Amino acid sequence: MAQRGLAAEFWQVPAVTRAYTAACVLTTAAVLELITPFQLYFNPDLIFRKFQVWRLVTNFLFFGPLGFSFFFNMLFLYRYCRMLEEGSFRGRTADFVFMFLFGGVLMTLFGLVASLFFLGQAFTIMLVYVWSRRNPALRMNFFGLLNFQAPFLPWVLMAFSLLLGNSVLVDLLGIAVGHIYYFLEDVFPNQPGGKKLLLTPGFLKLIFDTPEEDPNYRPLPEERPAGDPGDQQ
Repeated sequence: MAQRGLAAEFWQVPAVTRAYTAACVLTTAAVLELITPFQLYFNPDLIFRKFQVWRLVTNFLFFGPLGFSFFFNMLFLYRYCRMLEEGSFRGRTADFVFMFLFGGVLMTLFGLVASLFFLGQAFTIMLVYVWSRRNPALRMNFFGLLNFQAPFLPWVLMAFSLLLGNSVLVDLLGIAVGHIYYFLEDVFPNQPGGKKLLLTPGFLKLIFDTPEEDPNYRPLPEERPAGDPGDQQ
């Protein structure tokens, strides 16, 4: 019964959040048994010369070995990815996927310059940043120690990462990319003379979004269920 309950809960998670979180967990599980992080990290030389193109994706999926840092990252990834997908991206799965692609490409380009090996934490911070800017009035509580407005959350996470002895470069990258997306998507289009620059490609809408029904469409007589009032006309 418990397994059925967990399975039901899993399938209730929005599709993009479910897929990304599951991929991260499975990648970590695979590192424990089947592969090593050296087969996953971002290495431009191996990508472009050895054609190990999977590294463009896998470096976003590995959050380190099982431990406090891994579970902390998974908690924030799952929570804020889901809240975005069920909130401002509700009914806009293609736009959400496009945000993933936009953020991933920008981070990869920055990764070429900064020599970063794994970008999953930066991606999580990007999601947190976008969510926090879209919920500016929300009050947050961090482990019962700090109270602050939602837009300060990415900076609090960066400070916490610094206290743990981690480099803040990855967090700064996530904040920078999150701000670029937020500015182009939410701020610039509403400025005088501004316009929407981030346009989701049509093929993503065809794949991920349910086509809207035409309110003026009337089915043919043979397509109508029995007893349809339209048959009386």
